[in-house]
Amino acid sequence: MNPATQHDIGKLVLRVTLGLLVLLHGVAKLKGGMGGIVGLVESHGLPGVLAYGVLVGEVLAPLMLVIGYHARIGAVLVALNMVFAIVLVHMGQLGDLNRQGGWALELQAMFLSAAVALALLGPGRFSANQR
Repeated sequence: MNPATQHDIGKLVLRVTLGLLVLLHGVAKLKGGMGGIVGLVESHGLPGVLAYGVLVGEVLAPLMLVIGYHARIGAVLVALNMVFAIVLVHMGQLGDLNRQGGWALELQAMFLSAAVALALLGPGRFSANQR
């Protein structure tokens, strides 16, 4: 297999994995309702309507990644979603370790860094619009 194909397959794996894993969080929010997230956003002095941005960052953007349709934009939206999640929910855990000894924010950091990597790398050849 030539190196270009390997790179495109690597981007595909990263794109689909990130998209599906973040999408699971979005589906859970759709099932559980938005009330808790609206309350969280308002408790930080922000308009409650901003809470619905989570649906963009955890449903629409992950679907864009999985399909590979304007995946760089989808990746940026996932990254922004993760920044908001870290700032609004996880700031108190920045220096914490979990029970297994790992960083308490390792999942959020992995989602954020994978999204930034995809925004920089692009979706590769195996995508809807191949950019």
